Amino acid sequence: MDAAAAARAIKRGEIVGVPTDTVYALAVDLYDEAALERLYALKGRKERKPITILVASLEQGLSLGAMTDRALELAERHWPGAVTMVVPRLDTAPEWLGDTRKRTVALRCPDHAVALELLELTGPLAVTSAGGVDDKDTTTAEEAEAVFHADVLTYLAGEAGGGQPSTLVDLTQPSEVVLRAGPVRL
Repeated sequence: MDAAAAARAIKRGEIVGVPTDTVYALAVDLYDEAALERLYALKGRKERKPITILVASLEQGLSLGAMTDRALELAERHWPGAVTMVVPRLDTAPEWLGDTRKRTVALRCPDHAVALELLELTGPLAVTSAGGVDDKDTTTAEEAEAVFHADVLTYLAGEAGGGQPSTLVDLTQPSEVVLRAGPVRL
């Protein structure tokens, strides 16, 4: 499967498997609320638990989240890369994204050619790891397919980079808070 076919699947509202620089992920169109609900159901994820948004560039990120000087500094230093930043959600982002109570979104630009190619074609995507019930993250399309079988019709070939989720940092507090340690030390 190539990125153009995967982009068409995304636009049809399908869930697509995609490799990133951290773990293999499942992605949907963030503007398609029904697709996002199917993704939550597939993963058995608590309804409305915040989900990461992958972007192809800082410019895509700026269309969804308000970037402080610190966020811009981190993006310049670590994007593309394994840093996910929680920032205030802009009104241009769908209201169902991120933490709806706090009005925040988690943004990341992956350092993986396949993921970036897809993001260039689709725009930002809502993603979650392609881990199974035991929460063991997958790193390849084959591993993800073994977990989700025909529930996901499209898997992009490629291997995830490190097999460890990204560093997750909340930049909405007076001082930044690392919510999940990952491969990048801040």
